[in-house]
Amino acid sequence: MNDSKFWSEVSYQIMREVDRAVTPLVGEKEAGETVKMGADGTPTKLIDLVAEEKVVQVLEEAERPLTLVSEEIGRIDIGSGSPEVVFVVDPLDGTNNAVKNIPAYGISLAIAEVTDPDRSMTIHDIELGFVKNFATGDIYQAIQGGGASLNGQDISTSSRTDISKSSIGAYIYRADMEKVDKLCKMVRRMRILGSVAVELCYVADGTYDAFLDIRGNLRIVDVAAAKLIVEEAAGLVTDEYNQPLNSKLNVLERTSIIASGNSEVHQELIRLIGGNMI
Repeated sequence: MNDSKFWSEVSYQIMREVDRAVTPLVGEKEAGETVKMGADGTPTKLIDLVAEEKVVQVLEEAERPLTLVSEEIGRIDIGSGSPEVVFVVDPLDGTNNAVKNIPAYGISLAIAEVTDPDRSMTIHDIELGFVKNFATGDIYQAIQGGGASLNGQDISTSSRTDISKSSIGAYIYRADMEKVDKLCKMVRRMRILGSVAVELCYVADGTYDAFLDIRGNLRIVDVAAAKLIVEEAAGLVTDEYNQPLNSKLNVLERTSIIASGNSEVHQELIRLIGGNMI
């Protein structure tokens, strides 16, 4: 990727500035007030808007042409000329946690270089990914082909293969409860934290053995960065049917996701929920 150092520096500035902007609102009632409907069709809270406005500000100050795909604003071009990159951003993943001061919320930044302006870009094109858990200060990052790290230290996924001893994260609200029941009976522990980007990064560093969301309603902006981080940490990421994620880079794209540390656990999860085996 051209200028990966520059875009990494811009990403770190975004993470710092958004952190500073939202911190005074964490745990405050006003943070959860609905101020508009977002481009993805869901309500935008005040704290979401503050976070996204800071993202836009920093990108404008970078003075380079780019396209921003963000949860609240949708898709906009910033700067003059043909976009060099696409930024896919969830300015605040885990909004309800931030409003309630539950320590699992942060920002997701994914970057893809534009090599052909006429080609529709997908999640496969992501080359840089960053996730910061604002509550802990932890920063996960990955570069395509260059591995993944947590606070500058290399990370890798869990090697545990026995699903009966596994700890997994899941988003099960409005999911198929028959499938969820099978999982609950098989795994040792299940956690539901409410921040998909952060929880996927827990798969990347081995804290979780796997994470899944099988509702088919997961936004691409939530997972674009963490998908790369998991894969660069030697993990696996597919949809619930064991197919690669191939969604386009826009706020309306939806998917299911299963992320795991190794193929043994991954295939067992696919089997349990009735997906396709390799």
